[in-house]
Amino acid sequence: MKPFLSRLFFNLKNKNQTGQFTAYQRGKALRELKITSLRLLKDCLFMAAGICSAAFGLEGFLLPNNFIDGGATGIALLTSEKTGFSISILLVLINIPFLILGFSTVGKQFAIKASISICLLALIVANVHFPKITDDKLLVSVFGGFFLGAGIGLSVRGGSVVDGTEVLAIYLSKKFKVTIGDVIIIFNILIFLAAAYLFSIETALYSMINYFAE
Repeated sequence: MKPFLSRLFFNLKNKNQTGQFTAYQRGKALRELKITSLRLLKDCLFMAAGICSAAFGLEGFLLPNNFIDGGATGIALLTSEKTGFSISILLVLINIPFLILGFSTVGKQFAIKASISICLLALIVANVHFPKITDDKLLVSVFGGFFLGAGIGLSVRGGSVVDGTEVLAIYLSKKFKVTIGDVIIIFNILIFLAAAYLFSIETALYSMINYFAE
């Protein structure tokens, strides 16, 4: 949006001598406005689909069966299970440091989109209650991971995230010259070890299946 506004401002300063826009300038400005609007609409649709998919994975599969995911969502689930604190509030609080990091490492636009996505996800989890789909642990692991993974992927297509650990992975990969995938795997191994210690090895193993299904 910013480059388009800059070009539009440039065109405003370069009117012809009669103080009117030329047909070419008007056409170019309208075309750029249309392209920018369509791109923004596409991003919003991807973000909305990603948020709904992630919320369905959480509400329909993981939360009713006390399963754990990886990333910031996994930390929120672990904390909520052990303390009884609201998962919706935890989703926002735990992601705040990652959003601040994203603002400095990725950019302002990304941080704003990610903040909107995470807050909307938290609101949906708090106020929209999807039915429990199944009690089968294997199905919960596979399909819970599928819908969460789809939510993450769709959000990324829209220039956003619903889990801030991707931002941490980008930052650490640049700082220590490792791959983003390696950072995410190490981070999630720590979460699953915590799940095994705080709950049971079985819970951690099913949570790992859930993560791999993503």
